[in-house]
Amino acid sequence: MGRARTPVVSGWFTEDGPDGGGFRLLGTRCSACTAVFFPREDAYCRNPHCPGGGELAEVPLSPRGRVWSFTDGRYRPPAPYVSDPDAPWVPYTLVAVELEAEGMVVLGQAVPGVTVADLAVGMEVEVVGGVLNEDADTGTVRTTWQFRPTGGTA
Repeated sequence: MGRARTPVVSGWFTEDGPDGGGFRLLGTRCSACTAVFFPREDAYCRNPHCPGGGELAEVPLSPRGRVWSFTDGRYRPPAPYVSDPDAPWVPYTLVAVELEAEGMVVLGQAVPGVTVADLAVGMEVEVVGGVLNEDADTGTVRTTWQFRPTGGTA
């Protein structure tokens, strides 16, 4: 049985970016004020200075950015977070990344194997597809975005 890949949140990213660009986060841009939003906004422009009357269009976001901040998650979050208490807790690294063109900061996990010791503020990273979890019973793979260092520095 093949595994079904299902995005954690539908419409927040694509694995087939424009012009063969690969994995990209998807935001929306207001045509009236050019503000860009992620997570995407489909109802109205959230910019309080927008003159109004614009439309929101989906736009692929920058595939690269610079580490703005980072930390690690070394403990199991308390309720209402749901996790299997019998499964071992695996620490993970969270990265806040300022996207190259948009200048907005997006939060996400680092790719597996990247720890806080591997990161520095200003380091260049790229957004890539990753797996949040897999359900062996249904064969569903829940996909998300992650950040991977590119080797560039500030």
